[in-house]
Amino acid sequence: MDAVLELRKLSKSYANHQVAVSGVSLTIQQGEFFSLVGPSGCGKTTTLRLIAGFEEPTDGDVLLKGVSLRGLPPYARNVSTVFQNYALFPHMTVRENIEFGLRRKTQMRAAERQKRVADALEMVQLTGKESRRPAQLSGGERQRVALARSLVLEPDVLLLDEPLSALDPNLRKQVRSELKSLQRRVGITFLFITHDQEEALSLSDRIGVMNQGRLEQVGTPQDVYLRPRTRFVADFLGTVNWINGVGVRPEATRISYHPPGEGERAVPAVIESSLFLGNCLHVKTRLITGEPVVAQVSRLNGSYGCGETVHVWWHPQDEIICPQ
Repeated sequence: MDAVLELRKLSKSYANHQVAVSGVSLTIQQGEFFSLVGPSGCGKTTTLRLIAGFEEPTDGDVLLKGVSLRGLPPYARNVSTVFQNYALFPHMTVRENIEFGLRRKTQMRAAERQKRVADALEMVQLTGKESRRPAQLSGGERQRVALARSLVLEPDVLLLDEPLSALDPNLRKQVRSELKSLQRRVGITFLFITHDQEEALSLSDRIGVMNQGRLEQVGTPQDVYLRPRTRFVADFLGTVNWINGVGVRPEATRISYHPPGEGERAVPAVIESSLFLGNCLHVKTRLITGEPVVAQVSRLNGSYGCGETVHVWWHPQDEIICPQ
């Protein structure tokens, strides 16, 4: 694949000496679904704004298909943004919202505009609703209109700033699945900004984890989850039990009343609680050294009573070892 977007030592500082982005270097490939994740204030949205042209970098550069974007206004960059609140025009119909950006292209004929809008409506499954206004749509439908309005411009990169955060949990999962399918169909590079680890892990070809303005790690979802390079990455992407300096994910943590087989890692513990979650048990234990350890185990293993002494154990290959 060819690189479509490149960040070269990108930095952004403000007048109060606050550093929002610090030396971020990153290459995103054509057709890739790339997610930037991290807690609030980590710099991920500022990075998106630097790419879109809403902010100018203090240092470094943004290249689109090998060409520097420095100094170019947002409308002169072939990228498009889907905002967290969708930013739809309430007085316009669905069709008018989608067509809005195309009207800037004065050289485009009306017939071509209409065809693009019709294709975009079909793409996001809103054909037949083009005459409705945003207030007449559900949250998921408004999100689709925002997507169509950006996709109709045929950008090299689509920037998505937490576009699912306004949806309720059930709808969010449904739209998440549709978003992945849509990206595969259109083949446009997506740069997705989110603080939701599950979204990033389920949607992305690769993930970049940000912390305090810096990229801590970039890799496939499997790489960053199973082989985190720092404790921050390990803790941000799910829960980790830290036992004697070694990390073990709850789903890799086992519990038994009898010692495990030779070669397994094991420590004694006491059951503090056991919560039935339908498909599994969420068991909280405490080691004799005082550390809490959580295990996510099969409900077919039976039940565990508070105060019972057990063995917490795991396979050596499931250990996470990374710097403090």
